[in-house]
Amino acid sequence: MKSSPAVRALGAAVGAALLQIVMITAFAWPSAHLAPRRVPIVVAGPAAGPVAERLADARPGAFAISTRPDEASARKALTDRDAYGAIIASPSGPQVLTASAASPAIAQQLDALAQQFAPKRDAAAGAVPAVRDVVAADPDDPRGTGFGGMALPLIMSSIAAAALLTFTVRRVSWRAAGVLLFALLGGLGSAALAQSWMSLLPGPYLAIAGVMAVTITAVTGTVAGLASLARAGLGLGAVVFLLVGNPLSAATSAPELLPRPWGEVGQYLPPGASATLLRSAAFFDGAGAARPIAVLAGWTVLGAALLALGARRGRAGRAATAPRTPEPALT
Repeated sequence: MKSSPAVRALGAAVGAALLQIVMITAFAWPSAHLAPRRVPIVVAGPAAGPVAERLADARPGAFAISTRPDEASARKALTDRDAYGAIIASPSGPQVLTASAASPAIAQQLDALAQQFAPKRDAAAGAVPAVRDVVAADPDDPRGTGFGGMALPLIMSSIAAAALLTFTVRRVSWRAAGVLLFALLGGLGSAALAQSWMSLLPGPYLAIAGVMAVTITAVTGTVAGLASLARAGLGLGAVVFLLVGNPLSAATSAPELLPRPWGEVGQYLPPGASATLLRSAAFFDGAGAARPIAVLAGWTVLGAALLALGARRGRAGRAATAPRTPEPALT
């Protein structure tokens, strides 16, 4: 029994309204609740113990504090992506080290935190401890807004490519070839755009292009693979990667600033893994790249498996519908 146009219109309007609420919640809620939640930082120097205790008492739950013997080891913790910042407790007064390339948002919070460690006589005079940026963000994008702005178009274009391949290419095997070609061209083109005209990412060009190509392969391949099994797979892929993965990617902040456990969950989806891997490749010589590489590789394998399954179903369907050659009549 067919529903009336009025019922279909009502259903479409209600569905669109619910989708709008979900999208607003997904994109606005994480940003509205940004706060440090066990952000890894180190305290080094002869007075590291008392400073660490003071910091833990002042901001309970905000930082995961570890100690290092000296400034050199504290700097290494930042360059290895083991910590976002460091406090050097020296006899001449504390110093604060940051790594704005890892997260400009956390670096700004550590800048403000430096004022709390100024001696009272210096604080009264308006003096604060020196803040040094050990691994600085790109000078053309010091607040990371451009870097964060790349995340959404990269994921949206990958989903759009999967939809385009699904509706224009009949055979799943050729869709898989289209995914690889798009990933190659998209990775090379996006990296060139980000490094040349926009000047958003330093680092080796081929490494940046490789990260983008793997991200495109993971997203486009998985969505195209889901769609090869059922057209509803396009919607499922958009929900997982766009409505869930992109807001939880922490591309403009840091996973430790998002409400728990969502910041950690986001790192196991391609948008979050891609943002982390891009930072590692562009600013940290690959430090901290192991987990995001594993995550993107896992999604890529999943996409390949789904496409292979879709291709197999397609061959079986064609074989079932192929006309049979009539047997010759016996004389």
